[in-house]
Amino acid sequence: MAVTGRAALLAALGSLPVGIWDPSWTGLLAVNTPLALACACDAALAAPVRRLGLTRSGDTSVRLGDTADITLTVSNPSSRPLRAHLRDAWPPSSWQPGTEITASRHHITIPPGERRRITTHLRPTRRGDHRADRVTIRSYGPLRLVARQGTHKVSWTVRSLPPFTSRKHLPAKLARLRELDGRTSALTRGEGTEFDSLREYVPGDDTRSIDWRATARHSAVAVRTWRPERDRHILLVLDTGRTAAARVGDTPRLDAAMDAALLLAALASRAGDRVDLLAYDRRVRALVQGRTARDVLPALVDAMASLEPELIETDARGLTATALRTARRRSLIVLLTTLDPAPVEEGLLPVLPQLTQRHSVLIASVADPHIARMATARGTTAGVYEAAAAAQAQTERHRTAEQLRRHGVTIVDAMPQDLPAALADAYLTLKAAGRL
Repeated sequence: MAVTGRAALLAALGSLPVGIWDPSWTGLLAVNTPLALACACDAALAAPVRRLGLTRSGDTSVRLGDTADITLTVSNPSSRPLRAHLRDAWPPSSWQPGTEITASRHHITIPPGERRRITTHLRPTRRGDHRADRVTIRSYGPLRLVARQGTHKVSWTVRSLPPFTSRKHLPAKLARLRELDGRTSALTRGEGTEFDSLREYVPGDDTRSIDWRATARHSAVAVRTWRPERDRHILLVLDTGRTAAARVGDTPRLDAAMDAALLLAALASRAGDRVDLLAYDRRVRALVQGRTARDVLPALVDAMASLEPELIETDARGLTATALRTARRRSLIVLLTTLDPAPVEEGLLPVLPQLTQRHSVLIASVADPHIARMATARGTTAGVYEAAAAAQAQTERHRTAEQLRRHGVTIVDAMPQDLPAALADAYLTLKAAGRL
């Protein structure tokens, strides 16, 4: 090849897009015409990246800890086969640690005029919306000496929902609810229960339930059966202020509170009660109202998915005013917040009478397992100091709980793994006693 021809070839190679041509090769190719020709042919035979068609399909939501499958369809409209490496980029929290490289990269070969589907498996580690970033494709020629590279924006969003691990407790709580509801032989009566039906007396029945008028009309003693009142209103209030950001065990306090709220919502909706949700710190972060029993749980899960603690002090007055506007009739207000002395004594206690004079109030709080472990430390000087500090923290927490009880508030204080079941039991106890 003449020098002018070699110069023209080098100029053509130098004008190739970034990713195809490395300027450091100029000296090598200037003395190696066969290699230059091979690279030029390889580049010419690589399928163009910009003309590719990309579309997405697949899952739009997934529970935290489960896997979402996102399908990317790649169409090759060119007359050259596509031999490419593809990277499907998502936020780092879309993958388990250490799996991003293998999960996001794919090798594809697509003949001219055809299309192929590849699947990216996401396993989010955080709640919320995970949005696809971009798809980067590096198209090689048959000799794989050079490559064309480009990116495509192919939007898609996967919402990572709360895991609702406490649903394992739901069958046991529903069995207890059926007992309260008069569907088994274990019939109970509370102050606020409703009359259900009459049946024949059996030894062991409460004599106060005997209906003497019905007995006078029949040859057998008749007793009344009762069921808990239905169509009560439950308002779940999530405190999303700075105290909700504290980690208890492996999760933020807010996540543990959400899990307990979901179990209570599932149970209350099965009991015929209406459930609403309010998430608040200094403004409303989420509000779910007026949903049917069938729709309330999916609505709560979807609303909770994007909630994150805000590193600000919760406005207790604003929270109280918003709760009162949301619950206009007598309700059970379940406030999932902290029992730390400072935020309760300075924020909640002064405004608590506004809630308790119109509603039944239940406060559920997540206890810190680390403090419980510190309380058992012994054997070393540091361990004794840790135990003393933990004992002081627990004493202050119990004192704060007693202050709240004196205002007529029901308190549930339990470890993260125990809080959902404890809160459900407290609800059933209130329902059996007719205090909703």
